[in-house]
Amino acid sequence: MTAHLSIAFMPLVDAAPLIVAEEMGFAREEGLSLDLVRAPSWSSLRDMLAFGRVEAAHMLAPVPVAMALGIGGVASSISALMVTSVNGTVVGVSMALAERMRGAGHLFGFDDASAAGRALVAEGGDRLRIGVPFPFSMHAELLYYWLSASGLPAPQGIEIRTVPPPLMADAISAGEIDAFCVGEPWGSRAVEIGAGTLLIPGRAIWSFAPEKVLAVRTEWAQNEPDLTGRLMRAVWKACRWLDHGGAQTTAAELLARAPYLDLPSEMIDRAFSGRLVISAKGEVRECRGFVVFHDGAATFPWRSQAAWIARQMAARLGLERAASLDSARNVFRTDLYRAHLREAGAILPGASEKVEGATGADTAVASETGRLILAENRFFDGQLFDPTPAS
Repeated sequence: MTAHLSIAFMPLVDAAPLIVAEEMGFAREEGLSLDLVRAPSWSSLRDMLAFGRVEAAHMLAPVPVAMALGIGGVASSISALMVTSVNGTVVGVSMALAERMRGAGHLFGFDDASAAGRALVAEGGDRLRIGVPFPFSMHAELLYYWLSASGLPAPQGIEIRTVPPPLMADAISAGEIDAFCVGEPWGSRAVEIGAGTLLIPGRAIWSFAPEKVLAVRTEWAQNEPDLTGRLMRAVWKACRWLDHGGAQTTAAELLARAPYLDLPSEMIDRAFSGRLVISAKGEVRECRGFVVFHDGAATFPWRSQAAWIARQMAARLGLERAASLDSARNVFRTDLYRAHLREAGAILPGASEKVEGATGADTAVASETGRLILAENRFFDGQLFDPTPAS
């Protein structure tokens, strides 16, 4: 008998694994039917999951961590079963700010976060207003990390405004914000309506940043282990399909449909191909690995990723560091990933944590079944994050 699961998503390119799982039959192979519920904002999506309106959600990777640390206002235990996308975000600036930056000599090469950061800080003026989709998001964490390293203390020296992704282009067009960090295709929409210019991709700040996760209530995962495993396998197969076999055109056409993103497939395909139009002048930039769904162990919920997020939050909010990192580690469920995806053929890392920022190129490492290729994983400023406690 087919089991019906309700899953909340936001209209973004990185919702593709859930949409593909349903539309391409991977859910059906697992005896599932996915009722995909489009949420109007990240706060509403979080609440839909926390209060039982849906069984699972396409969720910002830092949200379960924030909830585990007791911040954000909603007390519920949420588990991140797997990462469903890595990268896929863009930083953009208003047309006026872009012109000032060009006038000062910035070339908008789209690959140098250090140069872009210096140019933005120099020309951004006092109290730069930046739009992000949610306060607890990789968008916000990457911005704080990047701008602080670029000489602008963040969040103290900037004004962060929360704007749902589909409204980001309108916000910068209306002059409500000077810059933004958002998931595609909403940065591209700002370019299309002549409201903004893309400055860098998120991967230029951290080249393998966990962006979205498949999240469920921890209690639900405990009570429904069979459904949890079937859902994970369906989404994992969709992630694998997205990174192989020339799936880009089909995926873009699926996401373009009215129930999902309701945008031209050509705009959506830019993220899949990594060929982004960055300005109203038609300038195109190539970005390898702009968004990744499966390759390089992208779906594995590394506990070190959760720990990095927790370290950033703890430092900013004055929380106790060691306890925060421990709480965060428990949210990224490597145990459930290993238990439910081993039989699907997932290559399982030999460890559940790694030093983040330490991989300068694709690298072979040990796994349970032999060899695993980890993708490039570095921070723009060369920093390393070792999650192990100092002895």
